[in-house]
Amino acid sequence: MATPTADPQSSTGTKIAAAIGTVAALLAGLWLFAGVIAPDYTLSIAFGAAWFVLASFLIGRVWKRYPDLKWPTRGALFATALFASAAFAWTSLRDETVEEDVVTGVKASEAQPAREPEGGEPEQPAPAANVEEAAGEFIPISHGDSSGQAAIVKLASGERKLTFTDLSVPNGPDLRVYLVPGDGTDASDNHDLGALKGNKGDQQYDISADVDTTKYRSVLIWCRAFSVGFSRAPLEAQ
Repeated sequence: MATPTADPQSSTGTKIAAAIGTVAALLAGLWLFAGVIAPDYTLSIAFGAAWFVLASFLIGRVWKRYPDLKWPTRGALFATALFASAAFAWTSLRDETVEEDVVTGVKASEAQPAREPEGGEPEQPAPAANVEEAAGEFIPISHGDSSGQAAIVKLASGERKLTFTDLSVPNGPDLRVYLVPGDGTDASDNHDLGALKGNKGDQQYDISADVDTTKYRSVLIWCRAFSVGFSRAPLEAQ
C-alpha cells in the first residue's frame, strides 16, 4: 500500500502553520514533562531532553506522511531545541554575583527598651534603630549546595527588608524569592518578593506592609519555570 503524500503545492501558509504548531507543541510538552511531572530540577533536565527525543520521533512520523512539511517541522524542532539549550546554558551554567549594601539591625531580643522615667520626668522613648526580627541559614532542596544567611530587618522608618548575606545557591531559569509559611518546602501559599537578583553575593528585597512575617517566616528560592525549589531558609525570631 502506497504511503499517502500531501499535495506538493501546499501553501506557504500551511507550512508556516505547521512550524508554529510544532513550536507550540514542543514548548507545551517541555512545560508538562520538565515543569509539572519532574519532581526535582535534575530530573526536569532529564525529562526535558527525553521529551525532545520523543518529539523528534513523533515529528518524523509526520515527515513520512507529509513529506512537504518535513523542513518546516524539522526547522521548528531544531530551532526550539537550540533556544531551550541556550536558555538553559545562560541561566544555569554561569553564576551571577550581586553586591548590594544590605541593611543590618540589632537583634530584636537586644533592642533597647523604653527608658524608665526618672524624678517625675516623662518617659523617654528608645532611640529609633533598625531591628533584626528573624534570621536563618540557607539549606539546599533539589540539587547542589546552598549557603548564606537570610534576615528580616525592620528599619527605623517602619519599612521591612529581606536581606541575603554571603548567598550562594545554584543558578537556574526564572528564580523567584518567596516568603512562605512552615519550613519553606511548600510554595503553594507564598508572597513573591520578585526575581532573584543573583545566585551569589549580598542583596535585599522590600517586604510590603501587608505581609504577616510572623506567619510567612521562611524564605524559598523557587524555580518558577520548572516548579521546583532550589533552596530554603527557615527564619527564627531574634
